Formats: sequence, structure tokens, C-alpha cells
Amino acid sequence: MPSAVNGYKNITAAELQAMMKHDVIHLVDVRTDTEVARGKIPQGDHLPLHLLPLRLNGQDKNSTTVFYCQMGGRSAQAAAFAVAHGFVDVYNLQGGIAAWAQAGLPIES
Repeated sequence: MPSAVNGYKNITAAELQAMMKHDVIHLVDVRTDTEVARGKIPQGDHLPLHLLPLRLNGQDKNSTTVFYCQMGGRSAQAAAFAVAHGFVDVYNLQGGIAAWAQAGLPIES
């Protein structure tokens, strides 16, 4: 199991793919509109990082939530923010969508 850092867990693209097959997760893409237009991970919901404080309260704090961005930095900020606001099962995709694509996993437009 991934280790928790700052209350959330860093996971690899392969671990995320396995979670998507076996668990009900909320996948959140915190990139900009321009970045998302280049492609996204299927099943992901777009919630730009700058809007996270405004929209996070409407989310289920008990659901499994996975954040991702381009390289993993902004999604780590989002994960830490979510944990600080009471989310209990939070993950960050290490390496972001770049690692997902490098692993040969599907990207949709």
C-alpha cells in the first residue's frame, strides 16, 4: 500500500489504473483548461486548481479521491488542501498525466 505523506498517498500510474478497475474513485484533474484540451485521463473530472477552494465543499469527503495534473506538483497541493479540509481517502498521481501517458495508458480528448 502506498505510504501516506501529509495525509495523502502518492500512487503510480499503474496503481491508479488498478484502482480505476476495482474501486469507485473520484478522479480530479486540476490542470488548466488549455492543458485539459490536449487530453485527459478517462473518467476524470476537471476542477482547475485555482477553483478548488470554491468547489471542494460540494464533494464527498469520504469518497476515494485521486488528484492529478501535468507532472504531479499541483495535484500534490490539491491533495494536501483536501486532507486539510477533512477528506479522508486522498491520493496524488505521481508524475501526473505525463507518467500516465508514458506508461501507455489511455488518454481521451
